[in-house]
Amino acid sequence: MGTRFELVMPAGNYVSTRAIGEAALAEIEDCHRRFSRFERSSLLSHIMRSADRGPVAIDRDTYDLFSDALSVHRASDGAFDLTVPEHGMDAIVLDAAASTIRLTREVPLDMGGIAKGHALDLAAAVLREHGISSAFLHGGTSSALGIGVPPGLEGWKVELAGGGEVSLRDSALSVSAVWEGNPHPTLDPRTGTPLPGPRRAVVTGPSARMADALSTAALVEGQRPAWIGGRYECTVRR
Repeated sequence: MGTRFELVMPAGNYVSTRAIGEAALAEIEDCHRRFSRFERSSLLSHIMRSADRGPVAIDRDTYDLFSDALSVHRASDGAFDLTVPEHGMDAIVLDAAASTIRLTREVPLDMGGIAKGHALDLAAAVLREHGISSAFLHGGTSSALGIGVPPGLEGWKVELAGGGEVSLRDSALSVSAVWEGNPHPTLDPRTGTPLPGPRRAVVTGPSARMADALSTAALVEGQRPAWIGGRYECTVRR
């Protein structure tokens, strides 16, 4: 996913703790292999090559990933989009009963606005399955997830670039931002034009995957979207 992931856990039995942490990080590496658009062997590349000719079977986690992406796309009237401008996510058709994805036409897909959060959710599930009750994970410093709390504190404290602090306790964080002078501008998927900066959207809530998608949509809209439900907190600063 073109970025660095890190995991922090309080000290315990070194052998078992390290093995569990490595299993969680392996889940993130597997997520990268599945959703990289630059690797021909990835699931995402297979979908782009084949799904316009017929349904492609996908595992339940991947189905849920695309389902959440479609939900945010529709709620935001296209402010969140996995495709490049002028293609549109209306080309994606999901079949819940068969757990398949189909494309009504050939479209390029880029999971950059949601894949990091998805990877963190999957890694956190591995930790919880092995009884880890306190841990902190982040991907690229813009997506983070806190399990429980660190010893002696009320939450995992995260300082935000541009000012502010967030405390995470069994919750996730995503920050999407546009800074002046950025050589790689963020585009509005509805128009293909660069977003004006500076602008920052911060979203916290139970799912890192959803927080990623919601912060991207909020950044494009330039304000807290009215459609974001009560389970997620969102602030947008210009």
